[in-house]
Amino acid sequence: MNTIIILIKILIIIIPLLIAVAYFTLAERKILGAMQRRRGPNVIGAFGLLQPLADGFKLLVKETVIPGGADKTIFILSPMLTFVISLMGWAVIPYDKYAILAELHIGVLYVFTISSVGVYGVIMSGWSSNSKYGFLGALRSAAQMISYEVSIGFIMVILVIGCGSFNLQLMIEHQQYCWFVVTFFPVFLMFFVSGLAETNRHPFDLPEAEAELVSGYNVEYSGMGFALFSLGEYANMLMMSCINVLFFFGGWLPPVNINILYKIVPGSFWFGIKVCFFVILYVWMRAALPRYRYDQLMGLGWKVFLPISLTYLCLVGASFISLNGL
Repeated sequence: MNTIIILIKILIIIIPLLIAVAYFTLAERKILGAMQRRRGPNVIGAFGLLQPLADGFKLLVKETVIPGGADKTIFILSPMLTFVISLMGWAVIPYDKYAILAELHIGVLYVFTISSVGVYGVIMSGWSSNSKYGFLGALRSAAQMISYEVSIGFIMVILVIGCGSFNLQLMIEHQQYCWFVVTFFPVFLMFFVSGLAETNRHPFDLPEAEAELVSGYNVEYSGMGFALFSLGEYANMLMMSCINVLFFFGGWLPPVNINILYKIVPGSFWFGIKVCFFVILYVWMRAALPRYRYDQLMGLGWKVFLPISLTYLCLVGASFISLNGL
């Protein structure tokens, strides 16, 4: 019976997530169209609302072509691995005060671990496809993710010191009177930019640089393999938006600490509004900013973010030690 209840909870999270990911692609194309003064998808269904379903069905019925010389087992498994890992992090995300699948006391550490493991599917796909473009894209992606994981790790330690717990619910409740974006604003900027690099989004989408690498690590994929990579990428973007909201914008807490807001409006509404803001911000950055050069990308991670986050960590740690000592 407990197993059935857990499976139902998992489906309650995964099905809306997949629908959200599908319509994230539509929202991105619509917003990009508006910013470029064109209409975007508007043929399939009213206002193009059925376009994601048509795209998914098209990829579902397409043949999966495996290149000659490719490692077939790893080639097939890598998109599945990327997709599954992108869904695993959602188990500890609190959508409301009691709406959470698994409330771990090490939720921050779990999220950091899942985001780190995501690079394996990319490396496997690039190596197994027997393509120099795919392999170069995978190498870039691995180097990029590892470079920015270091500063993200230091930033998470700063926030854990600030709230005194690895539990995501306790971190949200700690922001009841003042969000961390106010007290740790430089840290938020570094985390947001590192999140863009971590999810391979503009202006840091070097692994998928179309002008240089055709399509990057997934260049040899078609059909469901390509669809799973796409779903995993957009699920990771939604995940990073949620993490930004949880760490710096109070999660499901309303903007103003008034008791009537807790009673009238559910916390999941505020959580959804904040996540939508970050989704629009991701799309806006894709439309507005040019792509970085690879040396600029690595220099920003190792020469700017790493020293600043380490210095900030030492300052925050020293200040908390001195305050506790007093």
